[in-house]
Amino acid sequence: MARNPRYDILFEPVQIGPVTAKNRFYQVPHCSGMGSQSPRSVAKMRGVKAEGGWAVVNTEYCSIHWTSDDTPFITAKIWDQSDIRANALMVEEVHRHDALAGIELYHGGSAAANHYSRLPSLGPWCAPAGSLGEPIQSQAMTKRDIQDVRRWYRDAALRSRQAGFDIIYIYGCHDYLLHQFLSASNQRSDEYGGSLENRVRLLREVIEETAEAVGDTCAVAVRYAATLGTDELRATDDARGMLEILADLPDLWDVALGDYSLEMGTSRFVKEAAFESAVAWVKQVVRKPVVSVGRFTSPDTMVRVIKEGIIDLIGCARPSIADPFLPTKIDQGREDEIRECIGCNICFSGDQVSNPIRCTQNPTMGEEWRRGWHPERIPPKASDRTVLIVGGGPAGLEAAVALGRRGYAVALAEASTQLGGRVLRESALPGLAEWSRVADWRIGQLNKLPNVDVFLDSELDAAQVLEFGADRVALATGSKWRPEGIGREHSSPIPGWDSANVLTPDDVMAGAIPTGPVLVYDEDHYYMGSVIAEQLRGTGLDVILVTPESKVALWTARTAEQHWVHSRMIEFGIQLELNTAIASLAKDRAVLACSYTGRTREIEVASVVMVTSREPTDSLYHELAERIDIERIGDCRAPGLIATAVYAGHLYAREMDETPCDAVPFEREGIFSLPPT
Repeated sequence: MARNPRYDILFEPVQIGPVTAKNRFYQVPHCSGMGSQSPRSVAKMRGVKAEGGWAVVNTEYCSIHWTSDDTPFITAKIWDQSDIRANALMVEEVHRHDALAGIELYHGGSAAANHYSRLPSLGPWCAPAGSLGEPIQSQAMTKRDIQDVRRWYRDAALRSRQAGFDIIYIYGCHDYLLHQFLSASNQRSDEYGGSLENRVRLLREVIEETAEAVGDTCAVAVRYAATLGTDELRATDDARGMLEILADLPDLWDVALGDYSLEMGTSRFVKEAAFESAVAWVKQVVRKPVVSVGRFTSPDTMVRVIKEGIIDLIGCARPSIADPFLPTKIDQGREDEIRECIGCNICFSGDQVSNPIRCTQNPTMGEEWRRGWHPERIPPKASDRTVLIVGGGPAGLEAAVALGRRGYAVALAEASTQLGGRVLRESALPGLAEWSRVADWRIGQLNKLPNVDVFLDSELDAAQVLEFGADRVALATGSKWRPEGIGREHSSPIPGWDSANVLTPDDVMAGAIPTGPVLVYDEDHYYMGSVIAEQLRGTGLDVILVTPESKVALWTARTAEQHWVHSRMIEFGIQLELNTAIASLAKDRAVLACSYTGRTREIEVASVVMVTSREPTDSLYHELAERIDIERIGDCRAPGLIATAVYAGHLYAREMDETPCDAVPFEREGIFSLPPT
């Protein structure tokens, strides 16, 4: 199909100093959880994006020196000559598809605890160091230290050019070293502190010296916060004044926000293109190209922000993860095939646990090298076997789409009248509407696959599965929330649960409205407890959220939203009982116990919603396991994230007709076999 002419502006080239981006699609630097530890994986992942049409593909934050060691988080590194080849792997993959490769040079300053290098942190002044609450402080940098940092940046830029990079970034925001100097909190009394001109001095020197070293062949970009504050979408006088000083020095401005959790906020709290008011002023100050993010998924929104002069390049991290081929699909008039980012931030959670990146929408993310998976290509079928998939939730839908694309004859049976499973139910909860994209995209793809038959309102029993006669059966029947309270805190049912008015999230999502006051008991620690509490509070009920943890929805720290979740609970007037577990239940009351001392107290409640753990819906499997070729996938096998369910469905389809073996099913980097003894 031909490109829609109204999107032509997105495919105009943009001059960035000495290099030219072939279009306006720009993958900004983003973490991968792989970095210097997995250079082949990073290279292939970034290369697939270049193949998908992104004009510029950047690294994650790349440490310039061993005094900027962010362990346990995994960064890219360009410390010395040995790192050049590892980074060049990515450059080669990106260049193979006529895209520009960028590297984001970073020094963490006081934010880097240097656990691996074991050296003192460096900072503009002596301050608490690290990002995990470590009981350490940075050393106040001397003039000699500042000279060293300037030299390290210059040397790193030269190594980056040697690796082949086209764009060299100076990372000047997000509370890392250069941003620490810019901060109004800068306590220095010399020429690097105090006045606005003094605080911007080091960043100016680094930009100038980088441009002098590599600017003849490489573009110099600066990542800069349009809002130096952490909680507002407006520029401060400092932010504008500093930009006026620096405006003409780099070749590109990558405009960020001072608050990273807002910049990459989840869709529950931050919607597409939410930062226009925060960044629009930048184009009034600078004459160089400007790129910024906004979790852009709509081509029409992209066109609007370009035409209105807000930005020059469409900056994307998460949308490029969800669909590496987003630019190509717009170029080919296939906008309906874009896998839109749902804003769940599961991608970011991988980095937070030092694990390769994954994506709810794109199960191939992070598997490009180690499994050889491609987001747009899948091997054709290896046999004429037929497949019956029981259950049309995220695992079943993904399996049906992937098997259908391989060419297998597939029947998908869904017990309800709509496809989507848990995604359908959960996306109706407060703030989670965009999660419906997981089902919407897959349903759209199924409609294009004539070899996949869908049967709604078709709950199957064992006899019907046998009668159907498929060669293989995938059971994707999901799971149910447990009512008795078994979870992380309780390995057996909570005493008295069966005498109380107990509901589960499944009941609430099905429309049940408990009587109040209602206690929501959260041992799941992700989103479910808080969104159920919010929904019930929205009906006017008095709600008490009880959790054994010290914070509401503790795991959402991994998705950069715990602060937002906790604040929302307070703003909605939901009573919080932290560090507290349910000891027992009875009609109209609950006995609560302190997680530390075990001391108990009694409160009056009319209803309890248990958000503890789930039970696989797998009875059909146990009836048929010894009789036919049947396998459980997704929550039916092991309840987890929507992302893990989608991945399970995709893995099932990829492994269809493969010969089982005991070999490690994916490649590993840096693993060497010992010689035979």
